Amino acid sequence: MPETHVLIAGGGVAGLSLGLTLHQIGVPFTVLEAVGELKPLGVGINIQPNAVRELMDLGITAEQLDSVGVPVQEWALVGQKGQQIYAEPRGTFAGYHWPQYAMHRGKFQMLLAEILQDRAGKDAIQLDARVTSYRKTDEGVVATLTSHSGATREVAGTVLIGADGIHSNIRAQMHPTQPAIHWGGAVMWRGTTRAKPARTHSSFIGLGTHRQRMVIYPISDVGADGLCEVNWIAEITVDDPEARKDIAWFGKVSVSDFAHHFADWRYDWLDVPALLAGADVAYENLMIDRDPVGTWVDGAVLLMGDAAHAMYPTGSNGASQAIMDARHIGHSMLEHGVTSQALMAFDEKFCDAVSALVLRNRGAGPFGLLNLVNDRCGGDFEDINAVVSQDERDEFMRKYKSAAGFDMEALNARGPTIAAEAKVPL
Repeated sequence: MPETHVLIAGGGVAGLSLGLTLHQIGVPFTVLEAVGELKPLGVGINIQPNAVRELMDLGITAEQLDSVGVPVQEWALVGQKGQQIYAEPRGTFAGYHWPQYAMHRGKFQMLLAEILQDRAGKDAIQLDARVTSYRKTDEGVVATLTSHSGATREVAGTVLIGADGIHSNIRAQMHPTQPAIHWGGAVMWRGTTRAKPARTHSSFIGLGTHRQRMVIYPISDVGADGLCEVNWIAEITVDDPEARKDIAWFGKVSVSDFAHHFADWRYDWLDVPALLAGADVAYENLMIDRDPVGTWVDGAVLLMGDAAHAMYPTGSNGASQAIMDARHIGHSMLEHGVTSQALMAFDEKFCDAVSALVLRNRGAGPFGLLNLVNDRCGGDFEDINAVVSQDERDEFMRKYKSAAGFDMEALNARGPTIAAEAKVPL
């Protein structure tokens, strides 16, 4: 009988979180990562309290998370004229038992990789090992790995977990007739600027309309100079998606290429043109996702993270959901062993629910409040209560949090996903 071993395709947040989870519960694994060297790429992400709880249950400390990000104090939605639409405290400031974190994605990935290799050994992550296909066997699964040189080799495992992102080769083989990546017309420009935080010490701010907006939040603590690293996303929606499909994924651009869309966005508490001008570099990409599929499992093969449910970043939920996937996969293995049955149980419990969240985010997620305001007054108002009542705004947000899995009362009352000393019998 072959020894139990889990193959994890992809060394991003999803794959590394799963590696840490499997190490915790005593399951042998290898993370197979396509790049030849891990680098701290990307810009800002948010990790919701439900996922921060799981990281801390993995033994990752607040001090370690503070080294790559900052606890979020407030979530605020503001109209284009600077009028407040909705604001609420977040994380421990709201009464959660765990904080919400805003952090640099690449630095967070590097932190996870460092912790994983410290615990499981350097060989826990194999680089230059892109999983390009798989075949099922009586003993489990065999993955084909392709290096940058084009050389191929095979590696066998009990199960294969596809954490290889939105362009997943594993998903493409599992669902060969899936539609192309979906783009609804939103173009995003991303960057960071050393600047003063707006509103509070650490506010996540959505500013603008449903067709043109900014997302702004700090991803570092405030320094002695009163400044911090502020992550920003500038976004517009174009009417003809077919005309913009040549945009590269995360291609470098000049701020001058898009700053004119926000030239008059100046308020007594924020100067958007100055914020954009202060960036060293900006990146352009489309806001994309994938249509949900009916299943994430094919025998001994399972999709997770963006490979399973790539979603618009309107709810700050992509990385959080990847972490939750890892923990729930671990929980399923504790119940069913390292088996196809464990993968199927995970799929049956979460595929439909998370697929619904993908579609909810496509409908703007929590930023759907901007759509509601626009539908009722064209975005032009003086008193938001005359347009959308406080009760209606609160209920809108409550429904989103419940769907995304971070309703405060439910989360605070729930026991741990994985007990501290739980191990899978092998």
